[in-house]
Amino acid sequence: MFHAHAQSFRDNTAPAEAFPTETAARASFSALEWSVIALAQRDSLSSLHEPGRIAQAMGVLLGSRQNPRLADHRLEALRRTSVLVWHAAGPLDEEEIETFLAADFSRAQYDLLTASVARGRLH
Repeated sequence: MFHAHAQSFRDNTAPAEAFPTETAARASFSALEWSVIALAQRDSLSSLHEPGRIAQAMGVLLGSRQNPRLADHRLEALRRTSVLVWHAAGPLDEEEIETFLAADFSRAQYDLLTASVARGRLH
């Protein structure tokens, strides 16, 4: 997973050949943000929904973490978008993209995310 992007993680950019536009090639994520993107590959679509009362109670009783949501609003927006991109059969709807952009990410970062996930699927 993301082995092809090892250099990308170190310099916070991705290989230019992976992106359709010059703008996307200039976009970047921090190492923490790349980690969130990589970890989102293992999260299911159900992780995007609020856990029910039973799931919360089971988590308390069993000491397990049923909800992978992140406390940081911006990182959670990145996780949510990443989960959707990892599981999407096509482009996300504009409302989801707007939510990502509202968390202070750019369209170029969205393009970088989608291109990186597409490359990750190939490896």
